[in-house]
Amino acid sequence: MATTPGSSPTDVAAHDTLPLTLSVNGIDHSLQIDPRATLLDTLREYLGLYGTKKGCDRGECGACTVLVDGRRINACLTFAVMQEGHEITTIEGLAEEDQLHPVQAAFVEQDAFQCGYCTPGQIISAVALLQEGHAGSEAEIREWMSGNICRCGAYPNIVAAIQQVAGGKRA
Repeated sequence: MATTPGSSPTDVAAHDTLPLTLSVNGIDHSLQIDPRATLLDTLREYLGLYGTKKGCDRGECGACTVLVDGRRINACLTFAVMQEGHEITTIEGLAEEDQLHPVQAAFVEQDAFQCGYCTPGQIISAVALLQEGHAGSEAEIREWMSGNICRCGAYPNIVAAIQQVAGGKRA
């Protein structure tokens, strides 16, 4: 890619965008984005969906966890262009109108959050864990939630919330 005098490679790259249609929370969004944009940055910066958090930006903390075709992924580790044709679900897409998703309600009832920063990723992972059938024991829940870090240490309440949903209505 050539640059003109007085411009930087970054300036030129900003003009190299691709058309993209993403299906997020059941709504198709037509975008024109930089092909290097992560799904996380696209959700936050292009679509204004701020529930998905940027934590470590290296796939280590789980704050950016979303569902893609029902499977959990770290949105900071995938390019948005790779998700065209897939259904993306963020924390904003779990509730149905004024009715919280059962996992969201259980997190509230079990006080499974403190600062709340990791909560969206924790909830999305919990939804996936329940759909995958990995809530058979406390140890299994802890293992399958191990990709989501809570710096406040709300783990016992997070496990209790997941067990509450697992014991009743499935996610």
